[in-house]
Amino acid sequence: MSPSSAPKTASDLEFVVRTVAQTAVDNEREFGVLDAVVGDGDFGYSLARGFEIVLADWESFDRSTPSAFLKKIALVISRRVGGTSGPLWGTACLRAASAVGDRTEFDTLTGQDAVAMLRAAAEGIKVRGKSDLGDKTLLDALIPMTDALEKELDGQDGAARLARSTATAARAAADATTPMQAMRGRPSYTGERSIGSPDAGAVAVAVMAERVADEWPARD
Repeated sequence: MSPSSAPKTASDLEFVVRTVAQTAVDNEREFGVLDAVVGDGDFGYSLARGFEIVLADWESFDRSTPSAFLKKIALVISRRVGGTSGPLWGTACLRAASAVGDRTEFDTLTGQDAVAMLRAAAEGIKVRGKSDLGDKTLLDALIPMTDALEKELDGQDGAARLARSTATAARAAADATTPMQAMRGRPSYTGERSIGSPDAGAVAVAVMAERVADEWPARD
């Protein structure tokens, strides 16, 4: 996989968003193959096409505030990611933007802000997708990952260690979707056939978190 190419001078928020975008593009085939087990196989393709635009337009995004930046990302994803993924991931970014709507500087965002953004993103996905924890969706990785991050903030670990422990939690949670039966989305149409493979969205969350953790030490 190619590096995220986020400059060391970028804010933590910019680094994470760019890394997520690059990971979606780099793993198009892998995410698609996983989705094809019980879905229509377009998850990887749809996600990659939208995040390609994010990367292509990277320098043009409004960076007047963290919220303005995330709203522009949300707009691109909502418009350019196909299927159900566009509305869900777009809503996640939009809700994250609202969670830090009163912040004016990128470098003042804290770990607690990160938790707030992730919590807001998860709540947005719940409402938009009419889903919840246990339905075998990306929420089954996103929520435990956020829980782990919030818990670890009480310690004295640096950002790189936090990123790694968060990624570890995301991977364990994604793997735990394997024995679940899908209750939402196209995989739910297959009933019990959805049991036995992990949810593609949950795995995507884990892979993205792992990529962030892998590349974070280079920022120090």
